[in-house]
Amino acid sequence: MTSGADSGRLPAAYLVPGSSSFAEFLSAHAPAMLPSRRTLPPGAALEAPHGTTIVAVIFDGGVVMAGDRRATMGNIIANRDMEKVFATDEYSLVGIAGTAGLAIELVRLFQVELEHYEKIEGTLMSLEGKANRLASMIRGNLGMAMQGLSVVPVFAGYDLEERRGRIFSYDVTGGCYEELDHHSVGSGSLFARGSLKKLYRRGHGVEDAVRVAVEALYDAADDDSATGGPDVGRRIWPTVGVVDVDGTRFTPDDDVAAVVDAVIAARVDNPGGAR
Repeated sequence: MTSGADSGRLPAAYLVPGSSSFAEFLSAHAPAMLPSRRTLPPGAALEAPHGTTIVAVIFDGGVVMAGDRRATMGNIIANRDMEKVFATDEYSLVGIAGTAGLAIELVRLFQVELEHYEKIEGTLMSLEGKANRLASMIRGNLGMAMQGLSVVPVFAGYDLEERRGRIFSYDVTGGCYEELDHHSVGSGSLFARGSLKKLYRRGHGVEDAVRVAVEALYDAADDDSATGGPDVGRRIWPTVGVVDVDGTRFTPDDDVAAVVDAVIAARVDNPGGAR
C-alpha cells in the first residue's frame, strides 16, 4: 500500500480533527520542526546575534511598542537594521529580546499558532489566551535557554472584551506577568525603564506615547552599547507599532523620523534629557 506522501495525498494525521494548537500538532507529528527540540552538543558554546531593547507603553485606548534596530554578537554589531517588533495578529504585537534567530522563529510559530486557532475555532483567541499560549512556547525553549540561547519577549495587545491595552512580560521559564502602564526588556531595559518612569503619564494619547517610547529607547542607547540609537546618517529609525480598537499598525518611518528629530533637538545642550 502506498503511503500518503507516495500517493501525493496528505498523511492521515492531517485529516483527523484534533487540537486547535498548531504547536501541539507539530509536537506530535513533526517535533524536529520545533525550535525547542534542537540541542547543542555537550560542552559546545555558540555565539549568536542577540536582539536588545524593546519598550511598551499603554496609552488611552491601546498600546505602543517600539524597538531599537541593533543586533549584537559579543562586542560586534551583527546587524544595524534588524526588525524586533512584529504583529502577531490583528490585535496584538510582540517584541523580541535574546537570541535573535530563535526569537524570530518562535514569533513565526506563534503567528501560525494564532492563525490556526482562528481557523479551527472560528474566532480570535482572547488576549490572555494569547499571552498564556506564548508562555507555554517559551517554556518549551527552557532547554535551549539553559545552554545560553534564551528568548525573552514582551507581548502586548488590545483586549476586545475589556476595551483597553495590556502588556505581558515573561521570564525564561515561561512565567507570564501582566505589567501596568509600561515595560521594557533587553540589555538596555534598565535605562529605558528609568526613562519611562519619569516621562510616562496616565491618559497619554497615542502621539505622546510614541514620543515617550522613542525617548526611552534614546536614553537606553545613551547608556547601553548594545542598544542602537537612531542612525540619522543611514536613516535607520526605531520600529514603532501601535495597537488599538482599529487593529495593529506600524508608524511610517517619516513619522518616526519627525519624533526622533524633536527628541534630538530637545537634547541639544541637554544630552541627559534633564527636565
